[in-house]
Amino acid sequence: QVQVVESGGGLAQAGGSLRLSCAASGRTFERFHMAWFRQAPGTEREFVAAVGRTATDTYYADSVKGRFTISRDNAKNTVYLQMNGLKPEDTDVYYCAADDAEWITYYSSVPWEYWGQGTQVTVSS
Repeated sequence: QVQVVESGGGLAQAGGSLRLSCAASGRTFERFHMAWFRQAPGTEREFVAAVGRTATDTYYADSVKGRFTISRDNAKNTVYLQMNGLKPEDTDVYYCAADDAEWITYYSSVPWEYWGQGTQVTVSS
């Protein structure tokens, strides 16, 4: 019954910005841990960022730290990924994940239960 839907992907120049949005519905949103992963063809799904239920508990992959910011707006049942200083290597399909467990190993894709369909981000040189 849980639905996760990403939006906001598109084309950007190197050094530019994009903001991804992820809406989750079907259960009480504030109970969800939320995360962003990305995946290129033939590769494992890579952790990007996560935010806990309190919104102040955030985690980032080293590759995006200082450039990307994850946030959540519980009133809108939405999590965001603000991507600044984009690089060509950021080109990937970005997936939103949600889970309502008491705790989660956020940097692994394995324990996350609910996933969106992905949104394409392409960064040109």
